[in-house]
Amino acid sequence: MTDAEWVLLLSRGQFALTMGMHITLAALTLGLAPFLVWFEARWLWGRQHAAREALHFWIKIFALTVAIGAVSGVVMEFQFGTNWAPFSHKVGGFIGPLLFFEVLVAFFMESALTGVMLFGMGKIRPGVHFAVTCLVALGALISAFWILAANSWMQTPVNYHRDGNGIFSPVDWLALISAPSFPLRFAHMVLASYIAVAVMIAGVAAWRVLHRPDEKAARCMFVCAIWFAVVALPVQFVVGDRHGENTLRYQPAKLAAMEATWYPPSPGEGEPLRLFAIPDQRARLNHFELAIPDIGSLYLRHNLTGHIKSLSEFPAADRPPVLPVFFAFRIMVGLGLLMFFSQLAAVTQHLRGRLYASRRLLWLMVILTPAGFIAMLSGWVVTEMGRQPWIVQDLLRTAESVSALPLNWLIISCCSVAVVYILAFGYGLRYFLRYIAAPLPAEDEVVSTKIVTSPAGREAWKD
Repeated sequence: MTDAEWVLLLSRGQFALTMGMHITLAALTLGLAPFLVWFEARWLWGRQHAAREALHFWIKIFALTVAIGAVSGVVMEFQFGTNWAPFSHKVGGFIGPLLFFEVLVAFFMESALTGVMLFGMGKIRPGVHFAVTCLVALGALISAFWILAANSWMQTPVNYHRDGNGIFSPVDWLALISAPSFPLRFAHMVLASYIAVAVMIAGVAAWRVLHRPDEKAARCMFVCAIWFAVVALPVQFVVGDRHGENTLRYQPAKLAAMEATWYPPSPGEGEPLRLFAIPDQRARLNHFELAIPDIGSLYLRHNLTGHIKSLSEFPAADRPPVLPVFFAFRIMVGLGLLMFFSQLAAVTQHLRGRLYASRRLLWLMVILTPAGFIAMLSGWVVTEMGRQPWIVQDLLRTAESVSALPLNWLIISCCSVAVVYILAFGYGLRYFLRYIAAPLPAEDEVVSTKIVTSPAGREAWKD
């Protein structure tokens, strides 16, 4: 490999690392915020002491995640100017305003109000505190809106003007959010975050139930999480199916890589469902393929004979890396199905009154704690690697968008970022595991009623 190829590979690897770490934190805050709203509502209006304990338990994790996510997001966005300066120069007319809106409208609101939400408990009126919690959740949702608008335009670019120097600019301000994949991509990501957090909460609660069977807060968060997941997952399957149809129309090479379809099926045959294969990019074939005939057409074209474009119909230089896209898609779908059936089993046992006695099911929930985040990251591998070699689909190649950095500098940068992120997330994970295993805080640590000055406030924040 030449130095230029190494620079491209290392720049992509560094961005993938920072992006993967940051999106995990962003998804955690996005998915956890609605649960904080629900727990606080059940406390204030349902007078459920267990909901208050659940709120206090998760609010610290939320605040810590927002703090670390802010730092990781800054590191990630700095790379637009350091590692990807040509991209920023050419596409800044689209990406710049969207990132500005995300920081100005969403991030400031979310980060500032998180402090009020965390430290204002017991110091401000309950109704005001609940409004702050709702605004934090709204801020997280708005932040995802602008970020996914930017990514969606890069995936399915429309309504742009490109001058003689290759500089992109929107034809009007609505063009910033008019990408045809944006509504489905936004819904898919938001649901993925909600589901990942629900499964995580269910796993944490299951662990606490196994070790502290009488802890009411754990039972409260457990039931809330499994019911949410069992409703949200079928909705996600529908949204994912529609998203696949959008990919078929606008990014057919990505879909062909997801299915490892090298050549069109024979006349009269449908697309097979490839359960397993090892795609060989050079030989343009699959090794050790295990497939069910025609079933692939059922979810790809909603019939048994429909076809998709095969990889052989694209120039070799325009084909995505098939192996990681193929396996990442199957990890995402497989974990999605596993999460659905496990949550359905939990809800069934809850309705039968046997949930807390089903120790094998509880341990399965513990094992599946990170499953939603693994599925979400696998989906991002499909999304980002599936559009390669393009950074803006069919318009701007990734190799044309990387900065001409000295290779030695880039090696030092990548190693430094990797070490810092591994240490930070390693210690963060250690803190999280110790925190979820610890007993719930004592009564006087949950809320200090003495500093609530109004009578209404004192009564509402007490049991």
